[in-house]
Amino acid sequence: MAAGALRRWLTDPGSLTARLERHAGAIKVKVLFQGLRRVNRDEAFLFAAPARRVMVREVLLLRGTTPLVFAHTVFAAGGLRGAWRGIAGLGNRPLGAALFADPRIARFPLRQKKLPRTHPLYRGAAAQLKKMPPPLWARRSIFAAGKSPILVSEVFLPAILDL
Repeated sequence: MAAGALRRWLTDPGSLTARLERHAGAIKVKVLFQGLRRVNRDEAFLFAAPARRVMVREVLLLRGTTPLVFAHTVFAAGGLRGAWRGIAGLGNRPLGAALFADPRIARFPLRQKKLPRTHPLYRGAAAQLKKMPPPLWARRSIFAAGKSPILVSEVFLPAILDL
């Protein structure tokens, strides 16, 4: 997938779920994983050290049964008792709706990246597809509620180009 074809998806500062719903109708959220894991190497800047265990939530955003986005959210485990305590109870509801509904939550600028096949997010996204996808693009942003950050990465899957 070329970045040009995804430019609007990669740079839109609003809720990705809301944008998907405008283009595709009802979006389903399928929780793939929620629990403690080691932080990915390129996420360690926000969480002190690569060996640190953090809370991770991974979901697929689907149009019907077609995966459009693999989303990976990371925050300090202590956040479950603080600013992010509501995440544990989201279930199959989108995180974006909660983040964008709270005016106390600040969003930092989006960053975009072409993921190599060796990147953990590429591997997580590719595992949800029937065949190995071409290089994938992702965007990442930090949200903050007080001093407690949350890192949200969204990997765009090939079917998004059909929208």
